[in-house]
Amino acid sequence: MAEIQGLAVLEYHTPYFDIVRPGQFVFCAVSGARIDLDDLKYWSAEFQEAYRGPLEATQSFLRHRGMAPA
Repeated sequence: MAEIQGLAVLEYHTPYFDIVRPGQFVFCAVSGARIDLDDLKYWSAEFQEAYRGPLEATQSFLRHRGMAPA
C-alpha cells in the first residue's frame, strides 16, 4: 500500500495513543472520514481503530461484538 502524505500511524491505548509514524490525520474505521489528530477523541485500544465520533465508535463496537443491526 502506498504511503498517504500526512497520514499518521498510531498505536491506541487507554486513555492515550502513541504516534508510531508522525502525520496530520488518520481515517475513521467506520466512515472513512479524515480525522485531524487535534480532533481525534474517539478510538478503541482493543480494536486499534480511530472513530470520527461516538456514533461510529458505537457502530464499530456493535459490529465487532456481532450485535450490529441487519
